[in-house]
Amino acid sequence: MSSTDSTGIGTFTVRPLDPLKDAGLLHRWVTHPKAAFWMMQDAKLQDVEREYMRIAAHEHHHAHLGLHDGEPAFLMERYDPRYVELTGLYDPEPGDVGMHFLVAPTDRPVHGFTRAVITAVMEELFADPATRRVVVEPDVGNKAVHALNEAVGFVPEREIDKPEKRALLSFCTREQFEAARGVSV
Repeated sequence: MSSTDSTGIGTFTVRPLDPLKDAGLLHRWVTHPKAAFWMMQDAKLQDVEREYMRIAAHEHHHAHLGLHDGEPAFLMERYDPRYVELTGLYDPEPGDVGMHFLVAPTDRPVHGFTRAVITAVMEELFADPATRRVVVEPDVGNKAVHALNEAVGFVPEREIDKPEKRALLSFCTREQFEAARGVSV
């Protein structure tokens, strides 16, 4: 588990997701109207349990529950794009890591919170020295996440067709992330 308070909003930690214990919480998050791009709006609790059991059993896909000051606040998925999500859709490079994140819905939004979450997620991914570049494939219509991705250093490469969506393939190197944060390389 890692923790960070580089955002000024609090301490973020991540722990491995427990598909059965955390399913109820995740179900509330992924079926919320603000999670439309997660494509699980009509999922039943059992569907969420099944999906995260599948991820837990997968050698190249991992889910983590993100905590803000000790309270569940976001979901982070890390995957190897050679085997999951992007297989055959681009030419992976050594050190590529795929990422998804979902911030929990709230009735009391905190200005800058989602940007702090994506920053914490990127710090977590780049804490692994083997990670050279983070790869994302958000829906082309998800303008809010495109802006967040750009804010932390992602550069769009091209649109791609996935079975479930048209996606914007984007990349962020360690250097681009550090430059976006104003950190000297």
